[in-house]
Amino acid sequence: MTKPLALLPEFSMDNVDDNTILYVIREVRKGIAYSSFSNAIKNVPLTLKEWSEILDLSERTLQRYKKEKRAFDTLQSEKIVQVTLLARYGREVFGDEKKFNSWLNTENISIGKARPKDLLDSSFGIDLLKDELTRIEHGILA
Repeated sequence: MTKPLALLPEFSMDNVDDNTILYVIREVRKGIAYSSFSNAIKNVPLTLKEWSEILDLSERTLQRYKKEKRAFDTLQSEKIVQVTLLARYGREVFGDEKKFNSWLNTENISIGKARPKDLLDSSFGIDLLKDELTRIEHGILA
């Protein structure tokens, strides 16, 4: 039996293989339960308001999901997983949660003077941030 996605501490950007990615795809298609979302976001430095913007839901709707123990739809579930993995990768790259949080909240010249946090509402933005973190990890800052 496979573990729920939120309980896969060994799952990260560096160790994705065919088995884990297929598992993630299946879980995303089923929809991430609010309880799994709640566990996953504990280590992501975003407010409920920011999550509502990322997921294109009102805060009230998010609260209703919690109350009704509702699962997110496929697109929202995918975004939750992407942001959660990006945050995990960011903490690995910076080696410190505070440094990563600071990076998320600081305007960045290399991404058009945007705050990385402001790009989390789009898959393209998440990919851009992942690429930026990879450059930082390898010391390519220009």
